[in-house]
Amino acid sequence: MDKQQLVISFPHMGNYGVLIKALFEDLFPNQKVMAAPPITLKTLELGSKYSPDFVCSPFKYNMGNYIESLQAGANVLLQTGMGCRYGYYGEVQEQILKDLGYDFEFLCFARDNAKPNSVYRTLRRLGCSLSIREILHALLLTWERLRILDTFEYYMRENMGFETEPGSFEKLHQSLLKELGVADSSLALQKIRNQYFRAAQSLPLNKSGEILRVGVIGELYTLMEPYSNFYLEKQLAQRNICVSRAMSVSFLLFGKNDKSSLRKSRGYLKYTVGANGVDSVCQAKQYAKQGYDGIIHMKSFGCIPELNAMPSLTRLEHDYDMPILHLSFDANTSEVGVETRLEAFADMIAMRRENAYGRARVSGG
Repeated sequence: MDKQQLVISFPHMGNYGVLIKALFEDLFPNQKVMAAPPITLKTLELGSKYSPDFVCSPFKYNMGNYIESLQAGANVLLQTGMGCRYGYYGEVQEQILKDLGYDFEFLCFARDNAKPNSVYRTLRRLGCSLSIREILHALLLTWERLRILDTFEYYMRENMGFETEPGSFEKLHQSLLKELGVADSSLALQKIRNQYFRAAQSLPLNKSGEILRVGVIGELYTLMEPYSNFYLEKQLAQRNICVSRAMSVSFLLFGKNDKSSLRKSRGYLKYTVGANGVDSVCQAKQYAKQGYDGIIHMKSFGCIPELNAMPSLTRLEHDYDMPILHLSFDANTSEVGVETRLEAFADMIAMRRENAYGRARVSGG
């Protein structure tokens, strides 16, 4: 492949494409870097058509992203999956795309466990001319962007349902994404962080009365790619619910610790159950102890680690008398069906809160 004609692309997962694009533009300043075209129903249909029937929906979304990227002119594709079967998906995806006749280079960072020397050799082979110091600088900038984005989005999820001006958080969020994508120094990123955090905290909120709180747990792709879950967190915010989700790329890279999560899950898990299953149980237990009104457990259909976690979640639900809504997503999941279940869940936890408040008043009287 002509190293002067690289067109690098990657699949979507939430808003992290902005950071990935910025990183590879730093690493390959003379090449073209593009995210896959925005996810649509066509993306899922394409991915499903060329994927095994039994495979999970993240695989199918990624496959659709890859095909649309190749059709748009990409000749280098990125894949970063590491956990559960996702660590082997790159091999299957590459073979399917080769069988379809596409000519491309497939960079799967799950191979060789993403060892630094292996990644460095790959970058050099593709024509990255940066020094090791410059590469490290680009990685540090990406880490700063990631920390800013995840912190902002965590705050937004918890408060978006109470904004007095509809769309104010979303408008600020979109502006932040644009600036993160072009910031080229730590100083610029620090200014962006201070500016947008002050702006977010100054947005007027209406948090009067009893606030319903819901924790969101589950399989990482389904949680972090809103198209795949029908923008569930926004739906909750529209019902004036405070949404908490610990799962993020920052957590996966720097906060995930199976031994610690297993210790905190004592009484519900004795062993890890694969991928992020132990994190789902650990986070559910923490939400329960903090008095959350309910939990939503999201996963792709057939996700073995999350299926393994479900018996523990059921026992936890009983012990803490805290409802858990389990939602499973695949290529045929009905958006209307999910909305109906979500509406019923929201009404139920609101009714429970109202009844509990009424009992407390009677008891106090």
